[in-house]
Amino acid sequence: MRIGPLLAWFGLSRPAARETANQETGRRGEDWAEAFLRREKKFQIVTRNWRWNKGEIDLVCWDREVLVFVEVKTRAADASVPGYYAVDQKKKDILRRVFGDYLKQLKKKPATFRFDVVEVSVPLNGKPEVLHFENIPLFSKGYHWGKR
Repeated sequence: MRIGPLLAWFGLSRPAARETANQETGRRGEDWAEAFLRREKKFQIVTRNWRWNKGEIDLVCWDREVLVFVEVKTRAADASVPGYYAVDQKKKDILRRVFGDYLKQLKKKPATFRFDVVEVSVPLNGKPEVLHFENIPLFSKGYHWGKR
């Protein structure tokens, strides 16, 4: 039996899903990354958390005339694996596919695009440290959005 219609019958609704601690940390890391890119790098944010076919792009931005896909990795300051290295080959393969899907849905295609990683390191006390790694190798030389 589906519970949704039964709850609606009684004028009730399902409680909102609560974020897990990791989801909350990730969301806050994305907040810090977005603020950093806007304020320090003067990026224009196009969208955040763009989802398509089981994949997600954390941030899509413009850095002048370059479209930038950004993966945000938030870690405790004492994490054993820094966020930059958490973007492994499997994650890169997923991101490459999702980036292609994003580019396909655009009416006006960008002349240039790239992939960046923003690592947010969160200490127990104090302000988070944001590191921005630009133009991470993800696309093969001569990659074109329409080819796979």
